[in-house]
Amino acid sequence: MNYKNLFTPVKIGSVTIKNRFALAPMGPLGLADAQGGFNQRGIDYYTERAKGGTGLIITGVTFSDCEVETQSMPNCPNSTYNPVHFIRTSKEMTERVHAYGSKIFLMMSAGFGRVTIPTNLGEFPPVAPSAIPHRWLDKICRPLTKEEIRSIVKSFGDGAYNAKRGGFDGVEIHAVHEGYLLDQFAISMFNQRTDEYGGSLENRLRFAKEVVEEIKSRCGEDFPVALRFSVKSMIKDWREGALPGEKFEEKGRDIEEGLEAAKLLVKYGYDALDTDVGTYDAWWWNHPPMYQEKGLFRPYCRMVKEVVDVPVLCAGRMDDPDMALEALENGECDIVSLGRPLLADPDYVNKLRSGKIEEVRPCISCQEGCMGRVQEYSMINCAVNPQAARERVTAYEPILKPKKVLIAGGGVAGCEAARVLAIRGHKPELFEKNGRLGGNLIPGGAPDFKEDDIALADWYQTILKKLEVPVHLNTTVTKEDVLNGNYDAVIIATGSTPKVFSLGDDEHVYTAAQVLLKEKDCGEKSVVVGGGLVGCELALWLAQQGKQVTIVEALDKLLAVNGPICHANKDMLERLVPYNGVEIVTGAKVTGYKDGVLHMGTEKGMRELECDSVILAVGYQEENTLYHELEFDVPEIYLLGDARKVSNIMYAIWDAFEVANHI
Repeated sequence: MNYKNLFTPVKIGSVTIKNRFALAPMGPLGLADAQGGFNQRGIDYYTERAKGGTGLIITGVTFSDCEVETQSMPNCPNSTYNPVHFIRTSKEMTERVHAYGSKIFLMMSAGFGRVTIPTNLGEFPPVAPSAIPHRWLDKICRPLTKEEIRSIVKSFGDGAYNAKRGGFDGVEIHAVHEGYLLDQFAISMFNQRTDEYGGSLENRLRFAKEVVEEIKSRCGEDFPVALRFSVKSMIKDWREGALPGEKFEEKGRDIEEGLEAAKLLVKYGYDALDTDVGTYDAWWWNHPPMYQEKGLFRPYCRMVKEVVDVPVLCAGRMDDPDMALEALENGECDIVSLGRPLLADPDYVNKLRSGKIEEVRPCISCQEGCMGRVQEYSMINCAVNPQAARERVTAYEPILKPKKVLIAGGGVAGCEAARVLAIRGHKPELFEKNGRLGGNLIPGGAPDFKEDDIALADWYQTILKKLEVPVHLNTTVTKEDVLNGNYDAVIIATGSTPKVFSLGDDEHVYTAAQVLLKEKDCGEKSVVVGGGLVGCELALWLAQQGKQVTIVEALDKLLAVNGPICHANKDMLERLVPYNGVEIVTGAKVTGYKDGVLHMGTEKGMRELECDSVILAVGYQEENTLYHELEFDVPEIYLLGDARKVSNIMYAIWDAFEVANHI
């Protein structure tokens, strides 16, 4: 038990938590019903993480007040909605969570303020402490009145009281964190008030102080109240965030004021600080993509822990158990919060406790299934775990008779299909033409910041071996192999091939995959043709190695196609590329490459670029030849992954799960 210290109990106020792991609060879109309670999907989702061993479950955000911002948000624990219904559905959920020895806190919010999601705003003006610009829209916010502030404070007391009646063990307040409404009051850049809620730090924290006092007065001093807290804002200017390592003047809350605020907030009565850094103006900090280092909040949590005497929670890509143990033993935090890692694998904690860490399905920090789907479809899910937040509707289907199934292709679609078929009791057999499983995960995972792509490929290899699925590497399946194999069903998941075209001197024109896999040496000066996700990540990786790189994109901006990419990932990558010295040429079409010179046409005429190589990152095309050879000869045949339609990892895995779960 190398990780035994991670399984020691810890207290938040009067509540004892059985281990040092918490489910970090994440947007709960899709987990509520129309009456403000938890739907069956939400109850199953939180219960599954408790069943997986997590000591503390913190729900996604609920609004204590649903009148001032007058927007439809999931769950509402106070009398504005239907408190009896909220209590009833909460009780059903908390009883199930408690059956596994876990504790559960309800996250409660004062509102969005200037960071309100545009699709939720409607015609109502956004609110804020002062008349300041909205984060997303070209609108000026309406300052809250003191009467509205007091009504929100009262709603926290009502909501926490109903949460306690519903079986919750405590609440977490959202938050003096990430630039939400309470944080806007706490930051002088946003709070320009001259009344008792503006001016000094104590005045700017008055709103948060009144919230905890109201909850304690209604629920008792022994009812824990934690706080989501950002110790530093990372704001360069309005709507402009800082990058890691960038020198800038902090316009929001700096560390000195952040630590003073932490001490005051604990003095006011908060029982724990769930600590990170960032705001929505720099939101790749609070929602860190793979371009952020793992454990990025650890140094900030240590600073907070050194000045307060309540538990400090630390999230931020903390899925490495060695890192989690080190953070705990080095005094950086008391509890490790796992958000996306518990989407990817709800059994993370139990697998770690039982010595099966190699079986933990890794989060790849793509944010496609979580933040991306929250933003675009108001649903929280997971790219690598199709069952996340859909536990009941995607439960494994029982079978009546095992089928022998051939799977051609060992990318994520083929691997996921084999995994699901084997779990259900079928007899899959997988064939992969290359020397290892993973498909496009392998070149895609070549940059250091994409290491979890390789971890996912390794996970599939481990799981398929555990499930005793026959895997044949370096084997290309033919039509005859399929027809002579006596298979009951066939899955074609043969992937895609990079699009290529001739530029003249093709000896020094490579595909992105060839460079990523180090099959080709691109030299010291390269041009990447294509400014999509692959091209931008490749250019960033080469620039970080000291290469001189130019991106040439035919459209008028980078990352313009194959979206939607999660905005936190997209916004950070868009800024990282030029920050690392990559030259960007948009609205340009390459016409030829000869004698080390790339020729291209732009709006301003022809342009030439000297370079050692040209790297094509212009997309992929489906490889479905085998499917078309077989589609009229095999009664039960399926086409999956990029072979069906070039897309992202999420849809390759999701489609494979859907098909394999119903064969």
